[in-house]
Amino acid sequence: MRIIKIDLSQDFSEAINEAVKVLSYGGTIVYPTDTVYGFGANALEEISIRKIFNIKQRSFAKPLPMMVRNIKWARELANINEKNDRILSKIWPGPITAVLPKKDLVPSVLTAGQDTVGMRVADSFFVDELLKNFGYPLVSTSANLSGHESTRYPEDIIDTFENTTLKPNLIIDAGVLPESEPSTVLDLTGPHPRILRVGPSRPEDLMKLLEI
Repeated sequence: MRIIKIDLSQDFSEAINEAVKVLSYGGTIVYPTDTVYGFGANALEEISIRKIFNIKQRSFAKPLPMMVRNIKWARELANINEKNDRILSKIWPGPITAVLPKKDLVPSVLTAGQDTVGMRVADSFFVDELLKNFGYPLVSTSANLSGHESTRYPEDIIDTFENTTLKPNLIIDAGVLPESEPSTVLDLTGPHPRILRVGPSRPEDLMKLLEI
């Protein structure tokens, strides 16, 4: 378990390069997002996805979301109608995960066999650079053991996984992240948007935003 410390206000290209190397050989990383620290792996590679489930000690019956770079990427991975395309343009980038009908390109292990997939675009220059350089979407789930709290503190993650058999290959330590909550989850698979989990966005404000 290698640890690289970075300053998000400085040049972090070396950390990006190392992360891409790890991801490219099917490895797993912990990386800073615009909410909390997340696990990352190639979201289109079944072996890599299974590694995240195992490291996190998460049931394979529970789907994992993915991080995409932009709406263009999302269109390649999910069936997005014109209405949902307009909604996504309003809520992304930001802390809102959209649940959409998946395309066959998305492995069923990621979605626990369901025909939908959760995805979001982070409001983070670091994440954008990571995705741009890697070229594939990432599994995106909080970097913790299943059932435990997500965290903004890299020390919590390091302490946890120093004592487990399965560990991420690389941890990118950007210090304590700004206070935030897990992302809101918005179901766009039905005739009307439906909030499945409330995060930083107030439900009434979000639904007002979605009026089209």
